[in-house]
Order: sequence, then C-alpha cells, then structure tokens
Amino acid sequence: MDADSDTGTSVDTDADAVTGPPDGMVDARDELTPMLSQYFGLCTEYEDALLLFQNGDFYQTYCDAAEEVARVCELTLTRREDSTGTYPMAGIPVDNAATYVERLLDAGYRVAVAEQVERPEEASGLVDRAVTQVVTPGTVVDDELLGSGTKNYVAAVTREGTTRAVAAVDAATGACLVTSVDDEAGLLAELDRLAPAELLVGPDATVDRESLSVAPMVTEHEAAEMDAERARETLSAYVSTPDAVVESDAERRACGAVLAYAEWTQGDDGPLEYVTRVRRYDPREALGLDTTAIRSLELFENRGAGSSETLFDILDDTACALGRRKLDGWLRRPLVDRERIEARLDAVEALTEHVLARETVREALREVYDLERLAGRVSRGRANARDLRSLKATLDAVPAVLSGLDDVDAAADRLDALGDRIDPLDEVRDLIDRAIQPDPPVEITEGGVIREGFDDELDRLRETEREGREWVADLEARERERTGIDSLSVGHNQVHGYYIEVTDANLDRVPDDYTRRQTLKNAERFYTPELKRREDEIIGAAERADKLEYELFREVRESVAAETDRVQDLADALAELDALATLAAVAIDRDYARPAFHDGSVDIEAGRHPVVEVTQDRFVPNDATLPPGSVTLVTGPNMSGKSTYMRQVALIVVLAQVGSFVPADAATLPVVDRVFTRVGASDDIAGGQSTFMREMAELTSILHEATPDSLVLLDEVGRGTSTADGRAIARATAEFLHDEVGAATLFATHYHDLTGLADEYDRVRNLHFAAERAGEEPRSSESRPTADVDVTFLHHVAEGPASSSYGVEVARMAGVPDPVVERAGALVDGSDPETNGHEEGVQVTLDGVGADGVDADAEDAAAGDDATEADLAARLRETDIARTTPIEALNLLADLKDRVEE
Repeated sequence: MDADSDTGTSVDTDADAVTGPPDGMVDARDELTPMLSQYFGLCTEYEDALLLFQNGDFYQTYCDAAEEVARVCELTLTRREDSTGTYPMAGIPVDNAATYVERLLDAGYRVAVAEQVERPEEASGLVDRAVTQVVTPGTVVDDELLGSGTKNYVAAVTREGTTRAVAAVDAATGACLVTSVDDEAGLLAELDRLAPAELLVGPDATVDRESLSVAPMVTEHEAAEMDAERARETLSAYVSTPDAVVESDAERRACGAVLAYAEWTQGDDGPLEYVTRVRRYDPREALGLDTTAIRSLELFENRGAGSSETLFDILDDTACALGRRKLDGWLRRPLVDRERIEARLDAVEALTEHVLARETVREALREVYDLERLAGRVSRGRANARDLRSLKATLDAVPAVLSGLDDVDAAADRLDALGDRIDPLDEVRDLIDRAIQPDPPVEITEGGVIREGFDDELDRLRETEREGREWVADLEARERERTGIDSLSVGHNQVHGYYIEVTDANLDRVPDDYTRRQTLKNAERFYTPELKRREDEIIGAAERADKLEYELFREVRESVAAETDRVQDLADALAELDALATLAAVAIDRDYARPAFHDGSVDIEAGRHPVVEVTQDRFVPNDATLPPGSVTLVTGPNMSGKSTYMRQVALIVVLAQVGSFVPADAATLPVVDRVFTRVGASDDIAGGQSTFMREMAELTSILHEATPDSLVLLDEVGRGTSTADGRAIARATAEFLHDEVGAATLFATHYHDLTGLADEYDRVRNLHFAAERAGEEPRSSESRPTADVDVTFLHHVAEGPASSSYGVEVARMAGVPDPVVERAGALVDGSDPETNGHEEGVQVTLDGVGADGVDADAEDAAAGDDATEADLAARLRETDIARTTPIEALNLLADLKDRVEE
C-alpha cells in the first residue's frame, strides 16, 4: 500500500450525501495528498478517458468519476476523507476488472488503466503508477472482452475530394487494412463490411451514422491527428515503402491515424510489433453488397421477430476461432474472380469426397487456439505461461492436420498450397515444451512457471529451497523427541516466518537454544539458530528462484515473439483450411451441390433458402431461370413465398461466389459484380425520411449503380404512395431496368397489370406463386377471391401471372374481425353497389358502363346505340391506366359519363 493510502476511510453512503471535492482540487495539486495529486495528474494527461487508478487490489476512481462508475457498474459509492475534504470514491476489484470495464465500454467510455509499476514493498514513499493501456471499444485486446472468433476493428475515415479512404486495425490480431471508395454509399458499404467497434473521423470527412447497420463509437479527430507527414512517419515504422501500400494521401492519413491511435491505446511508445501486414485491398475485387443488401439478405443479423438464424449462423460449423473469423471475412467479401472461386470450390469438393481426411483435419483443428490473438499477446509482452502452453498445444495439432492433408492435397491445388504454408514451427514448440510447466499458474512472477531441467542455476536454487523445506518438515518430529513436548508444533506465516510453537504449560521444558519470536495468548513461538539459518536459505533461494524464473520466462517469450511472422502465417493457413473444411461439412450435411459458372443466365434447379429450410419443418424447392438482362415479374398471394424465393436466389449467388456449394439440386450461374435489394422499408424520422422516401432513395441507388453484370431484387416498388403513382413508378422502373440497365432482375409486385409488360418486351417474363381453395384445383386467373374460403399457399413457383393477391383471405387467416373481412370481400368482388373496383384484377363498373365499355341497359333498349358502345369500348382499350394521372382519369370518367347520358 502507499504511504498515503491509509489516510482515507471507506464508508457506505448515498451519492446525494457525499460532498464534492475541495474547490480547485485539480488545479491546486500541491494542496492534495501525494496519491491524489498523482491521480489527478494522470486524469489530466488522459482527459478523454475515465481513469482506473490501481491502489492495491482495487482500481479506484474519485469525485465525479466515482459517481459515474458507481452508477454504470452498479457499485456502492463510498467516500474518502483527508485533510483536503470529503469526496466520493468507487473501486473495482483488480481480479474482476474485465466485467466492469465491459460495462463502461458499453456506456460509451474509454477507460485508461493506471497500474502500479513498482512493488509497494520496494517503493520509497508513493508507489509509482503509469497508464499501461487505454481500453476502447475498438482496441480491446483482452479475451474476456472479445467474442471468440470475431474481428474487432477500430477504423479511420479521411477524405480527399470525392474519394473517401478507410483504414482499420484489429488491435488483438494485428490485422491492418486500407482502401478507398468513390462516394458516401461506397463508404457506408465498406464500414458495414468491416463492422468497426470504433470510428475515427477526420475533419474533412463525414459519415452518415444513421445509415450504418453497426453503431460504432465515433471520435471526431482533429486535423493534426491526421496530418499527412505525421502519418507517413507512423506508417514507415510498419512498412519499408509506405507508398507501395497506399495510393493517396487520404489513405496514408487514415492508415497513419488508426495505427497511431492503436499504439496510444496499447501504451506503446513505438510501433506494434505484431502488426506485420498492412494490406491495401480494392472493394471491386469483391462482390458488391451494400448496407441494404447485407440487412435484407440477413447475412449476419436476422431482423425478424421469429427465428434468430442468419446465413452466417447456418454456415458456421468451424472448428476453431481462426476459421470462424476467416469464414466471416469470406461472407462479407465474396469473390468476383472466377479462377479464385473455382480454386476454393475445388478444395471444398475434394474435402467432401475425402471424408476421413476431412474429419481428421477438423478433429485436429478443434485443438487449435486463437493463434492470431496469441501472437498479439506474445508480441506485446502480455502473454503469460498459459498462453505459451496454448501455443504449444496448437503446434501439437499441426502434425495431425498435415497428415489429414496428405490424403487429399493432390486433389486440389489450393489444398496443396495450404499444406506448403502450414509450418510446424518445431523449434518454437520444442522451446515451450522444455521451458514451460505443463499446467503453469496464471501469475508469472511467483514461480512455478519454468520446468525442471531447463536452467541449471534455477534447478540449484529450487533444490536448496526444497531441501530446506524438507528439513523444516522433519524438524517437528525431531524437536518433539529432543524436548519430550508432544504438543510441540512447527509452522510458518508471512509476517514472522518459521517458528516452533510451545504451549504455556510446557514452557519449563523449552531448551536453552530456543529464542522467543512471538507471544500468543496460551503459547509462545520460538526459533533456533539452525531454523533461522534454514529459513534464510529457503527464503533467499525462493526469492532468487522466482526472480530468475521471471527472467527466463521473458527470454522464452521474446524468443517466441521473434517468430511472430511465422505464427501469423500458420494462423492464416489453418484459418483458411478450417473455413474450407467447414464449407465441405455443411455441403454434405445439408445436401448442397457444387455450382458451375458460365457467361449466361442464372439457372437454379430445385433451389432452397439456406436458412428457411433449416428453421421450417417443410420447405418447397423451386427452380429459377434468369436470362441475362431479363426482368422477371413475380406475382402471387401474400405469404406465398415471393420474398423467400427472391432472397434464396440471391443467397445461392452469394454462397457460390464465396466458394461454397449451394442449396440446390444444381446451379449454373454467371459471376455477378453486385447484388442489389429493395425489400421492405422503414421510416427514418430523425433523418427526415418517410418510408416512401427511403424506398425511393434505395431505388435511386440501384438504378444508378447496377450494371448488366448485377443481380437486382425488387419487392413491392411503389407501394409506399398512392396506387396510381406507385403503379407508374413500378412500371417505369421495370422498363428502365429492361432498356437501360440490363441487369438480371427479380421484381415482386401486387400490381398485376404490370404483368402485361411481358407482351410488350422480349426480356420481361412472368412467374407466380399458386394457391388453391380447400378441395379445389389451383385458382385460375379468371376466378375472384372471396372472404369465406380456406386458401392453401402452395409455395411453388410457376410460369405466368397470378390471379390475385388473396389479401382478404390473408386478413381472415390473421384474425381480422368477420364484419371487416365480409365488407372487404364485398368491395373486392364488386357485389357492393357503392364500390368502384379499383384494385388490380377487379372488374370495373362505372355508372352502368360494364367492364367491356358497353351500356347494357341501352343495348337492350335500342339497337341504335351500337355506335356509342363501340366508341366507349375503344376509348377504354386505348387508355393506359398505369400512365394516367389522377386528373386525366377524372376527365376520362366525366367524358364517358357524358356520352352514356347522351
């Protein structure tokens, strides 16, 4: 403890009853106790963080910080009293700090950890303290605060003209990435792929946080923190030729800023030794998946109220954390290079065919620890003995991995290359095995870490200590025999050392060579010259041995750290092998097929939704054929499976370009450059956007950015506005995609009149999902829905347009009150005299004018009205309802009415 630490008192109290710190406490540090002056000095140095100040077994906080920590961490607020006043204090146990730090991070704080950097018994007065780490959401490195197999990035964003640069570092693994994008949409897409926990934004850059699917802690960086020359200097410590890694000042500034920030949080004055790969990538090398597509396809987050499974959940049967992280990265960036896709597929296919080899590899990989994070801890000098044993256990599994690969690597070039990259690191494995105890303690400064036989001097010291303890262990029996005192005992405590204890009743038999050491209530404790000599030997040998063990451990750790590059190479190879073996295992378990690639249409035979088929008792497979440049209109009842069908097509494409087999009997696909989705919408009230505005914004992005090599999914475009406007927008969108974009498109709609586009355009096709009434054949296009029938959705796609959306039936199935359903049914089928059938598929009647434009009463009354009948019919046939504005429709109705009345 500090000389100053015993001046405070800890008293449970309500926060409201605690007096604040003395006025000017921080500014007038010369009036504070030495410990508080030290505390507030560090607070000032790390003013952007909440300081945890080690005081013995606790991290303490004071004043306003204490009140906040007590509130967030649900701790009892105490108070401290000294000559400067009375003020709040809250402490966190050092041994359980991770739990509380996590709460502070979740509450939006950075946490600076100030540790005692010298032993209290060695300090002359105040124990020296220093901030050894700043914990932030994006720079967490402790396993207790990180999910297994997850990435945890801090990213930086800068701007140069219209170009945005993004750089990201995973402080736990040392991965560092940098890239550039052309616009805000591209920036959002890359940030969603990276999913950073923390974001540094330069003064010349902005980020639309509301549009991100992640919610990082955002820090506005000053210009000085992202200066180009400063960034060049920082980056030069990591790569010998920085200009070969980055392509612009924006990238350089982003990369330099994020690396400097990572250094600051890890308490390092220089570069992070384990960040050995600063890699630039081009977003165009991956299948484009923007924020909307990632969300709507539910790749990583299920936004529904029911099942929580996502595509990643379905695929993730990885054996180790390395493979899980690799598979996550592959799914976030599917490939667009056909050769690379085929190489992965070859490897997956080989692993599906060689069952024994695959299972041998997967079983061995289950023994693999998270090498990337282990390498980071070793390189940072924060690995303990158990970390080194975990590294050794991983290296023990490598021979079995290589043995499994020997049986299959000839079947695929990719597996053969992986086998060459898997380095057993035999010398590292041997060093750890010789040096570190098999089951070492967590603490590395108190002995028990280094194996016997590793160092002769350590063995001599341990032997001296052991012999001394054995002598002491035998002392009790010898002294009982010598003195005749049967109750005599020999013991030890931390304060008085070794002693011989004799009860008061036997003090008259104590030998002359006993020297009193301690008096108790009913006994006395003594020592002898020989016991004192042995005690000095034991304690001296133990202290020297503990110190020597720590030095030896650090030497071993440094030797391992020197091989960081090799460890990281091994980690990457094992990660890729695990991801490939997992894809193979999933393919076998779920009956997936290998996709084939060509330059033609999307052709899927008996395709299935990879998530829905797992979460539902029954799933109906469906074929899909999308010729190049085609617009396929999908109609059918609500709940029939239109959205599921469209998503499954997109997910099959994504999986194929990941290098995975796909849920289908067969699939022949083109390589697409981007997948666009417009499925559902929600309000953005804070951003001033209605549902329809968001819908149109997403549609705008698709129509501007899609290419003939893209896949577009549109679901109910135009439903967020009036029927006339919605129909017009939907039709114009379909025509534009057909005429101008040429992307393969699936377009689900309830505007059934759009199906007529197939008669006008060569590449417009109609598909529908069928439904049938109980006991009857599937509904024909001429039949009308009613409210009093049982409808069965077949979930089977067929050629041609659907007859109806069956909205009234779905309302009844959902439990809408019968009067509402009956009234709706009457309005839909036109039996109510007050209705003008204005929904799609409804027969229109206008004041006695039939659907065919003929005044039936006039026809019966006078044959001379044939000319009027023909005229009315012609007018109606010539009218393009989808392109008719509301005022034009009213004028038309007025004209028709006038002609009938005449």
